[in-house]
Order: sequence, then structure tokens, then C-alpha cells
Amino acid sequence: MGSLTEKLIQLPDSTEDQCKQDEDFVDPWTVTCSSQSGPDYDKLIARFGSARVTDDLLKRFEAALPAGAKLHRFLRRGIFFSHRDIEPILNKIEKGEKFFLYTGRGPSSASLHVGHLIPFIFTKWLQDTFDVPLVIQLTDDEKYLWRGLKLDNIKRHSRENIKDIIACGFDVEKTFIFTDTDYISKSQAFYENILKIQRLVTFNQVKGIFGFGDSDCIGKIAFPAIQAAPSFSTSFPQIFGTSSKCQLCLIPCAIDQDPYFRMTRDVAPKLKYPKPSLLHSTFLPALGGAMTKMSASDSNNSIFLTDSANEIKNKINKYAFSGGGGTIEEHREKGGNCDVDVSYQYLRYFLDDDDRLEQIHRDYSSGQMLTGEIKKEIITVLQDLVIKHRQARKEITDEIVDRFMTPRSLNFTLNTTK
Repeated sequence: MGSLTEKLIQLPDSTEDQCKQDEDFVDPWTVTCSSQSGPDYDKLIARFGSARVTDDLLKRFEAALPAGAKLHRFLRRGIFFSHRDIEPILNKIEKGEKFFLYTGRGPSSASLHVGHLIPFIFTKWLQDTFDVPLVIQLTDDEKYLWRGLKLDNIKRHSRENIKDIIACGFDVEKTFIFTDTDYISKSQAFYENILKIQRLVTFNQVKGIFGFGDSDCIGKIAFPAIQAAPSFSTSFPQIFGTSSKCQLCLIPCAIDQDPYFRMTRDVAPKLKYPKPSLLHSTFLPALGGAMTKMSASDSNNSIFLTDSANEIKNKINKYAFSGGGGTIEEHREKGGNCDVDVSYQYLRYFLDDDDRLEQIHRDYSSGQMLTGEIKKEIITVLQDLVIKHRQARKEITDEIVDRFMTPRSLNFTLNTTK
């Protein structure tokens, strides 16, 4: 990988410049584009300097799976489509060696929507499949700095979000969940890594990466180092010991979070740490279409984990953007456009049956399946997903949350041999 300066050459100098180039805008806080089919992910790969997840990489993944295991649908369907240095992770898997996982959540609301589940669903599969430890960061400090919310409210959001995260099925023996405001006060090692990163990144660099302006508070300018620090295992001596040797990290995240880790990967060699590897996902579209990602700020454009079965049905029927024809006759003649149809796109994310998904694609594209019928399919899938999630969440007590959040050793063997 080239230096940070080399990568910045590939990035627009400002939001305005990016909009002039292709009318798509993606940064860690905003995703907008001009097409109902969503962002041009090939352009994002080129702009960010990442690499496409190729068929050859998927074959290596598949060959490294335990007997009887199957690639996750997010890999099979190109939902996790881009990467940075996934090869070192595959090398470790093939040698029977371990790595660790890191992902996170910004607690901007008390309830998660189904789009927030994407990295957690995939991270759980990675943890279960490769039997590796996981750290999950909740950036409550970020939401305080960017959203202007009260700290007490954000802390309540964090607790509620953590219950939703745990309900995804993570193993408490292999998972540490923390909020920044809590863990910084408990871990000298974490804060020291933050300081080391902050000293190595200039204001001009973060301004170029994140677009900070002269009126932004200094907290925003300092924050990227906090999101970077969990990429290094030395931030967690209770898990990995006090050795200065840093273990390899894999970060599953949406591609809008990549700027943080471009910065992290540039700093890592200067700290004599390994660069973290990344797997990037696409964005789950808003109900109104893929011109924006699903957002917690618009209740009619998102499916929340607190929505009732009837609310899910009504939202899909009323708001889900359709790729179907204007009339039944037109639809029968020309068929539906699965590339822009929100119901079909949600099925790509949440329907696990490949054969059924392929059949729906054929039937809807040919006009045999109508818009109301494909909406009925996704309503059933989402209702089942949300009901099961809520049932699991009911079992998550405050004591369980505290156990996940207690700094402690985790049950794993760092390196093994086949």
C-alpha cells in the first residue's frame, strides 16, 4: 500500500468536487447518490484505493472453511465486495493461526434498524467459523461531538444498542464490548495507543481525509485516533497480554468507514504494528430507494428492530421503492428491474436460500411476479428476522451486558497448527 499522501491524490478535495465528478457522495456520516441503483461501487473502490473481492479470493475463503461450512451469503452475493489486505488473514487461516475481529457501532438512537445488523451478522459468522476473539467499539464520544446529543442520552442509547448487538448471538467467552467514554478511563494501554496515533497524524492529513473545516471543534479532529486504536491488539492487554507484539486484525465494516482505517493503516508501520485488514460491505438502501442508505433519523425510510409485524408490512407496502411497471400490463410485458427494486435488494441481504432468491429474480424480471408479490416475500422475511431478534433480546439482562463489557481475558488460543 502507498502512503497516505498517495491515497489522498485519488480522493476529491471536497464534497463539491466529488459531486461534480459523479454525483455520488460517501463519507463516514453521509451517503447520497444520483441513481436509484445506488452508489457506483467500482468508482468507490477506485477512489478509496481498495480492491475488489474476486472469485479467486472467495475460492480461498471457501477452501479454508471447516468441513461442511458454506460461505456466508454476504460473500456469495458480493455484499462484502471490497477489501484491504485480506490475503494476510487468509494466510493465517490456512496455517491454522488466529487473528482478531474488530467492528463497531455509533449509538445515535436507542433502536437499531435492520441495516445496522449487516456488520454484526457477518462478524458473528466470522467469529463462529474461525473461532476468533472479537472487540466491539461503541463510539459514544463521536455521537456527542457530531450530533450534539446529551451524554446521558447517548449512554442510554449505548446500553440499548449493546443489548441488540448481543442478541445477534455473540459468544461472551470470546467477545469484549466497550464504549469509548468508559474504556478510556479503565485502560492505560488503550489511551496510550490513542496518543501515539494522534502524534503521528497532522491536522492537514485529517482535514484531507475527513473534510474537517476551521469551524469544527477540536474533538472531531482528535476523534479518528480513537476509532483507529482498537485495530491494534496492544489496546487490549487483558485479552492479548502485555507483550508488545501486535496481532493481526480484521475489520468488517461498511465502506463509508474506510477513511478511518486508511489513516490507521498509514500509521501502523510507524508504530511497528501490522496494518489491519478490512472487508467492506455495500449499503442497505433506504425504503425510498438506494439514493441514500437506511438511516435511524427517518422512521418511514427504515425498518427498526422495534417495529411490529404490522408496521413492517405497512412500511414495505407504502414506502418500499418498486422496480415494477407502472401498470400490471406494462409489468407483465417488460418485467421488473431488480437492480432498483428495494424489496428484491432486501431479499439479497436477508433471504438465505439461494435457489429461492434466483427464482424470485427470474419471476420478477420476467413480469411473472408482481410488485405486491415480491413485497409479500420480503415482508415475511423481515417479520421473521425482527421477531426472532426481539425474542433473543428479551433474554439479555443488564447483568449479561455488564459481563460483555467487563475488561477481562477471553477464551481462545492465539495460534494453533493443523
